[in-house]
Amino acid sequence: MENAMKVFGENVFTESNLKKRVPKSVFKEFEASQLGEARLSKESADVIANAIKDWATKRGATHYCHWFQPLTDLTAEKHDSFLEPTGDKDVIYKFSGRSLIKGESDASSFPNGGLRSTFEARGYTVWDTSSYPFIRENKNGTTLYIPTAFISFSGQALDKKVPLLRSMNAVGKQALRILKVLGNTTTNHVFNTLGIEQEYFLVRRDLFESREDLLLTGRTLFGAPAPKGQELSDHYYGRIKNKVINFMSDVDVELWKLGIPSKTRHNEVAPNQFEVAPLFSRANLASDQNQIIMETIEKTALKHELVALLHEKPFTGVNGSGKHNNWSLGTDDGKNLFSPGKDPKNNRQFLLFISSVIEAVDRYYPLLRGVTASATNDHRLGGHEAPPAIISIFLGDELTDILENIALGKNKPVGGVGSLNLGIEGVLPTLNTDSGDRNRTSPFAFTGNKFEFRMPGSSSTPATTAAAINSIVAKVLSEYADKLESSDNIDTTVIEIISNTYKNHGRIIFNGNGYGDEWAKEAEKRGLTNITSSNEALRALIAPEIVNMFEETGMVTKAEAEARYIAYAERYVTQLTIESRVLIDIANKHILPNAVKYANILADNINKTEKFGKEFVSEQEELLKFLLTNINLLRKEIKSLEAGIETVKSEKDLSKQTDLAADKLVSGLKALRNPCDEIEKITDYSTWKLPTYKALLFKL
Repeated sequence: MENAMKVFGENVFTESNLKKRVPKSVFKEFEASQLGEARLSKESADVIANAIKDWATKRGATHYCHWFQPLTDLTAEKHDSFLEPTGDKDVIYKFSGRSLIKGESDASSFPNGGLRSTFEARGYTVWDTSSYPFIRENKNGTTLYIPTAFISFSGQALDKKVPLLRSMNAVGKQALRILKVLGNTTTNHVFNTLGIEQEYFLVRRDLFESREDLLLTGRTLFGAPAPKGQELSDHYYGRIKNKVINFMSDVDVELWKLGIPSKTRHNEVAPNQFEVAPLFSRANLASDQNQIIMETIEKTALKHELVALLHEKPFTGVNGSGKHNNWSLGTDDGKNLFSPGKDPKNNRQFLLFISSVIEAVDRYYPLLRGVTASATNDHRLGGHEAPPAIISIFLGDELTDILENIALGKNKPVGGVGSLNLGIEGVLPTLNTDSGDRNRTSPFAFTGNKFEFRMPGSSSTPATTAAAINSIVAKVLSEYADKLESSDNIDTTVIEIISNTYKNHGRIIFNGNGYGDEWAKEAEKRGLTNITSSNEALRALIAPEIVNMFEETGMVTKAEAEARYIAYAERYVTQLTIESRVLIDIANKHILPNAVKYANILADNINKTEKFGKEFVSEQEELLKFLLTNINLLRKEIKSLEAGIETVKSEKDLSKQTDLAADKLVSGLKALRNPCDEIEKITDYSTWKLPTYKALLFKL
């Protein structure tokens, strides 16, 4: 095991590395560019590029790549060599500022929702100066990775990073307006931070490769439940197996080398399910690091003859995997804007920012459902410790009571702070950091100094959800700032804002059990929607009020929003179509032959045994009848699903196509799975050659 202190950050080029290698004037220019206050000159860019090249090549790098995040929720990379010819068979290592800052790629081949057509293929990658370059070591070489944005020839966002950076700028700008009007003279910048918890499963590589559904879709499309699942909760926080701890240790070392402060690792609830979480960092850096974490988990698993499953629901009947995004706002002078303070003045600010989130989520909650919508995440939401599809905020009783007292003029005792009166000092009391328990059923829970958004799926990029949260909060903060900047009495206006927010948007606050049927009924009374299917949820991306908000905050233009809807809707249809084809293929070529073979064994045994008396074969006949019934049902459902695929394919209107996919393919997959699972339950192991849930979930 490597010493973390010795290896930490050795493969990442941080500001401290740059500061040691370039003149002070160049470094100051670089810092200003990170804050958006200046553009790097060509001369400074060349100096920085040369410093990065020298650092990377000394570590064995022969190539560099612009590393970006297209609309696939994956990463992409295009490699170029540092080598450049100088004359007669001579070459040198060269890396210019232009090569560092901008690259070119084919923009039409990635999902782009119609922003680019094949004959308009040019796209650019642009260095994100606030995210660190890093190197990756492979068996036969080392490559320098440069985190970049991905834009079209005409400057439209084709990736996940650009909207995130725009939204970070928007929320930072509006939060700073609030701080200034409240009398803050020390803060110059406000940053969005993220702490991301990543869940995943591990399975044996040989078992994975024997399951075509896992290989092609990332989840099991069939599988009878194992005799034991997660009922005993014996895996959760349990002793980590030697094979797994060795894998986790290697993951930690690789992450530490890349400057990623991997902090937490443990067994999750389901068998063979695990979690890793780093410390908080600025949102765009945290998002990049999460992509690195996922890729490192996958690559390291293969070295241990394992495969990491990042799908939201690889196994039916046990927990799915999420990606909990812990979102907050912090300042350049070290303050967390969601940390309650000991004096009323600080808590005035705290409650104002809390109110902005309450109002933002209530007004734009369909967007939060929309940016977490996918065919893969639909399987997870609503059960087994995943939050329901109904968006709500958990604040805890103490904080909720304080807001209620302010809004409704009550004098209700609150937690450990005593009675409140409506004088400014009494309304804004001392608050405890942990003022209440956690609610694991809440999709958006306040947990002391941050909000934990538990709805995103494990395979998604945090950039999407962070950008959405930033934008909706920026929109509300801008309205608050307008009121405060024109106010004659700041204290009175603050209380009015807090009070009106609770009165008008308090319906989004729910501190109870999100899994209960009572909440679904109560949410309906409150006017909150329960959209369980992505075909409907994705339409929030193009709802007029949301598109207007996007354009006001600058997160995306109307054209970019529409393009994202098209890209994600097409992905929804495509994923369900692929799953349907894969299950049909497995059912025809594996499950059906296995079932017929076992039916023949039963029939032969019945023929041989019935001469001794009918009573000796009655149970076998019943078993055979059950098997034959499911064989017939399997063939019927195959034909039905095939017809469903053709129906979906023939529909040209994308919105209608997603509805048909939800209707025909989702239901068709479930219907075909039933006879597959029933056949597996009774088929002899010697005949059933496919890895079962028992093997996949309990063998490593």
